[in-house]
Amino acid sequence: MKLYTCEHCGNPLYFENTVCLNCNHTVGFDANKLSMITLVPADKDTFININKSKEAYRLCDNAHCGTCNWLIPKNDTAVFCKACSLNRVIPTLTTQQNIQRWSKMEIAKHRLVYSLLQLKLPVRSKLGNSIEGIAFDFMEDVSLGARIMTGHDEGTITINIDEADEAERVKHKLDLGERYRTLLGHFRHEIGHYYWDVLIKKDPGNYRKFFGNEERDYSKALEEYYNTGAPIDWLDHFISPYATAHPWEDWAETWAHYLHMMDTLETAFSFGINIDPKKSDNDMKAKINQDPYTIDKFDTIVKMWLPLTFALNSLSRSMGHVDFYPFVISKPVIEKLRFIHETCRIKRMR
Repeated sequence: MKLYTCEHCGNPLYFENTVCLNCNHTVGFDANKLSMITLVPADKDTFININKSKEAYRLCDNAHCGTCNWLIPKNDTAVFCKACSLNRVIPTLTTQQNIQRWSKMEIAKHRLVYSLLQLKLPVRSKLGNSIEGIAFDFMEDVSLGARIMTGHDEGTITINIDEADEAERVKHKLDLGERYRTLLGHFRHEIGHYYWDVLIKKDPGNYRKFFGNEERDYSKALEEYYNTGAPIDWLDHFISPYATAHPWEDWAETWAHYLHMMDTLETAFSFGINIDPKKSDNDMKAKINQDPYTIDKFDTIVKMWLPLTFALNSLSRSMGHVDFYPFVISKPVIEKLRFIHETCRIKRMR
């Protein structure tokens, strides 16, 4: 994520800000420019760029719910922004709990869509029963015997809103023996299944060299995984235990990790973070002096990533927390990540 500042006073802004807390100007995100815009009101429903009076915007309709700060060009007839237009089902907003959960879902989804736009991947809303495009269904359990399962089906991504509840998410994390589980991670994993269809499905040859044959029976593979767990040596070949379940899940887990890396490194780059330990060899030094979304060679990304995560873990331990980054990246995993990076790069060049 980039570091944004108010165009009026220079005050730093979070990606989710709707108002500059220093000068009180309205701010919003322009998804076409991937920029935060400082605004001044023009009329009841219109704002203009404080520095470019010819640029007029409307707020996404979900701004009224406090769940979106993305902008729509005034001459665009859309009601919802690029991120919110992907929603098909949102939870009923009759309780404060659901309102808070939906807000957290939108924060994670908007950050996901930002990354997809940075990668220049196709992001379009599913229309009707079309198998193309993306649709999000944010749903809640209606009874103990009818639990909503988080998952993906031909571009439709269903997420149980319980995942936006910290206590519930931690419980699921402990029950499943996971080391890492976040709401944003769910979004990144499930969208990975969608982009497998977009990027790999028609020609899976090279994919199979790294992830295996996806024609293996998926239901039986998951049943076996939940019965026996991951193999003892999973760390040598996979990014997570769940990645061992099936080649599709290996792709989705690795894809999510790739997005973690790219967005975190972009944030580090935006803040000018470099790693230069006083007592260490060169392997623990990193100059994060380039936007990762502009880097062609994946080795350059790895050389920045590993020192950064070691430093982050050290800082986390200093605060008495568990490791911020509880992963070990083996050489086979690096090659899988490299394949994803190069696949996305080729897609951008077309």
